[in-house]
Amino acid sequence: MTARPDLSRRVLRGTAAAGVLALALTACGGGETESGEAAQDADAALAEGGEITVWAWDPTLASVAADFEAENPGVTVTLENVGTGNDQYTALQNAIAAGDGVPDVAQVEFYALPQFALSEAMTDLTAYGADQLDGTFTPGPWGAVQQEGGVYALPTDSGPMALFYNQRVFDEHGIDVPTTWEEYVEAARTLHEADPDAYLTNDVGDAGFTTSLIWQAGGRPYQVDGTEVTVDFSDAGTQQFTSTWQTMLDEDLVAPVGSWSDEWYQGLSDGSIASLVIGAWMRGNLESSVPGAAGDWAVAPMPQWESGAEVTAENGGSSLAIPAASENADLAWAFLEYATVGDGIATRVAEGAFPATVAELEDPTFREEEFDYFGGQAVNEVLADSASQVAEGWQYLPFQVYANSIFNDTVGQAYVTDTTLTDGLATWQDQTIAYGEDQGFTVDP
Repeated sequence: MTARPDLSRRVLRGTAAAGVLALALTACGGGETESGEAAQDADAALAEGGEITVWAWDPTLASVAADFEAENPGVTVTLENVGTGNDQYTALQNAIAAGDGVPDVAQVEFYALPQFALSEAMTDLTAYGADQLDGTFTPGPWGAVQQEGGVYALPTDSGPMALFYNQRVFDEHGIDVPTTWEEYVEAARTLHEADPDAYLTNDVGDAGFTTSLIWQAGGRPYQVDGTEVTVDFSDAGTQQFTSTWQTMLDEDLVAPVGSWSDEWYQGLSDGSIASLVIGAWMRGNLESSVPGAAGDWAVAPMPQWESGAEVTAENGGSSLAIPAASENADLAWAFLEYATVGDGIATRVAEGAFPATVAELEDPTFREEEFDYFGGQAVNEVLADSASQVAEGWQYLPFQVYANSIFNDTVGQAYVTDTTLTDGLATWQDQTIAYGEDQGFTVDP
């Protein structure tokens, strides 16, 4: 995630999502270009100069754009924030459908990329040699930008998961840092019994958190092959998650507080919400948004489903893509390359972004940086290790934006009624399948 994960994790309403899916099954891409020719065209476009428009909400890209312009006289980068996350996706699909006002580069979160890639509404960057970047990025982000043999974006950041916990609260109640989810549940019991106003974590139902934990547990509910899709939440990984998290809900061990609310930030500040299993981007969010808890928080590896395992998942993350309708795709590629695998990386990391590139994550300077907020801990070492341990094979639906939009009306009912997580997931599965079939996909349970 980038600077505002609270906004970028919001989901499109059904009508906007339906528009994207209509686009997904009708749009056509441009002609193919040989890799060498495209690279030469990009070099020529850079030398000639020109203007490109970038739609993004990531604030670090402002410095990247300024540096890019300084290094390339004659090039102008117009950076526009047309809305965070899903607000932008709505504007983007409208522009693509209208054939007017499409940007040259667009920021797209990993979960939303498939719906644009399937439609060929985004440029396959293999024409520019993007397929040769295998090994440049960590497995989670690299897998997320590949669809049907093409590379439709390059990662800008990532969200490998870790346990952010309030060391002061843990010490006060004699709680050891949990290394397994079983220990995590026990820690939740210990804390809530000692202080009924304190909880180990919060949750009122979040699609991203749920699917990330299923991902780590080995579940692969989504399988996508073009327009043929499988949605199946009956696998063992899903059942492992639901069994554990249902216990947390049944025993009232989860604070009924929505993330990114004022109450949530207050809980993180005063210790009444004592931990989060969340993406690496939370490091910067705690520093900037919970300054009163400086020195209280620390970071540990994500709890494991099996003792001794070292398996994580992604939670959030963004990419930069070039819409197929871009009028200056070659110059757009030059900027995209600079921002994601060139000098722009150092600029973004210096401003707090968590990188998706292996070189930066393995850099001793990055890994060993000590953070005063976290009591001098070298937090990046834990987070970088998590990035290298992300389980492979996860796929998002080509209509994930819509699926996430109905999560609270299905699975979310387990948080406010007697519905179980298992029943909620079954309802989510049924409604997701029905929607996909209505949009022209072949969807199997």
